[in-house]
Amino acid sequence: MDKMTLSGFADEISPDLDVQLDTLAAEGIRYLELRGIWGKGVLSLSDEEVERAKKMMDARGIGVSAIGSPIGKISIKDDFTTHLVAFRRALDLARYFGAPYIRLFSFFMPHGEDPLQYRDEVMRRMQGLVDAAAGTGIMLLHENEKDIYGMPARRCLDILKTINSPSLRATFDPANFVQAGEHPYDECFPQLRPYIEYMHIKDAIFRDGSNVPAGQGDGQIPQIMRALKESGWIGFLSLEPHLARAEQMGGFTGPERFHVAVEALRKILDENGIAYA
Repeated sequence: MDKMTLSGFADEISPDLDVQLDTLAAEGIRYLELRGIWGKGVLSLSDEEVERAKKMMDARGIGVSAIGSPIGKISIKDDFTTHLVAFRRALDLARYFGAPYIRLFSFFMPHGEDPLQYRDEVMRRMQGLVDAAAGTGIMLLHENEKDIYGMPARRCLDILKTINSPSLRATFDPANFVQAGEHPYDECFPQLRPYIEYMHIKDAIFRDGSNVPAGQGDGQIPQIMRALKESGWIGFLSLEPHLARAEQMGGFTGPERFHVAVEALRKILDENGIAYA
């Protein structure tokens, strides 16, 4: 890639893959982040459904920018051995779809307890995921997410510096930082910039945590995009708007609001002279 590239969570458009692909084509977007189709999460798809999906995407010229897996969205107290089996499925799917990335998380922390008491176990599990991906050429992307160990920027940085692997980098989600009470550009971006490989385009408002189109909230997305441009960053900008519904395991936007989300991002990119495809 020689410019930033648009992608998106197409299951926010519709559970139906035909509708997802029609909408992406109408928006001129050539990639999707594969989280779910036909009402099923990506790791729950059968081999037959995976084959069918790939044929449909190939026919429309739509690639997969990342496997939007739920890996790491379990409690730190849940069994990790069985979770590794699910992760190996994610690796298989990334290879099959030609996706260079798998998104993952750093485990939900027990409510009311100090996350730092689980730090060693978080690192053990994250290292286990990196080790399982060794030799595949697939990069793992840790996403900052509410209620996990890597919710604030300082603990995202802790993970990335401790694991210290070129196979583990960051997906930067501005809205999730807002919902964690942090200013994405002022506080989080300076800490994580060396590790940012992938962007989720999602904005939110401090007042109530609600999601809004890019540039209309407190996510400081224009400032982030300008800083990325100035540093020569090239990567995927994956739309995850959550404009109709936001839940712990995903969100929904619908075709009409997805168009609003796309236009809001394009406005930021165009106003700042950022090349994209």
